[in-house]
Amino acid sequence: MKILLLEDDPILSDIMKENLELSGFNVTLTMDGEEAMQAISNAQFDLFLFDINVPLASGMDVLKFAREYHYETPTIMITAYQDINHLKESFSLGCDDYIKKPFEYEELEQRIVNIKKHFNIESKEDVKIGEKLIFNFAKHEVKNHGKSQHLSQKEAEILNYLFTNINRVVSTEELMQNIWIYDEIPSDATLRVYIKNLRNIIGKEHIKTIRGTGYCFE
Repeated sequence: MKILLLEDDPILSDIMKENLELSGFNVTLTMDGEEAMQAISNAQFDLFLFDINVPLASGMDVLKFAREYHYETPTIMITAYQDINHLKESFSLGCDDYIKKPFEYEELEQRIVNIKKHFNIESKEDVKIGEKLIFNFAKHEVKNHGKSQHLSQKEAEILNYLFTNINRVVSTEELMQNIWIYDEIPSDATLRVYIKNLRNIIGKEHIKTIRGTGYCFE
């Protein structure tokens, strides 16, 4: 699922992009309205996430541009405004949902899931692992010569994170902090079980143990 994110706050935009990518989405980040309009003109997206108050052209200006040029892409508006007028105007321009700052990522993710169901958006993005394997994060699935193997949620998240950071050593701490929330972080032994299960599915040669540090996907 390809998402165009318009958010000018450098910290929030980085956090959102990272979390969305960990959830398996393909994210294009833009920091102002003109950049977002250029991105819309140059590529196709499955979902727009637009902050309203951004430089050069507001999120609502960008949505208006998209609708005038017949881009019917589902849109979630993001704002710190509390008044009802911005809500009304956003819906009148054709937005499909609305989320107010501050928000938890889990809330945004659920809104995206709802949009996917409502518009029947299915992820078609497979990634190739080596010569034999195809990984689809959204489906939690690995295919080996056409034969499917289902992954658990955490197995899929771990594989996705390691694959996204291919050929880079990922420490045990980094991996756990990016996959689990603070009060659910597992023991090292539990993580090793997940890694063992993944190796059994995709082959031992892809996930290397870096003794005393963590893991590297090759």
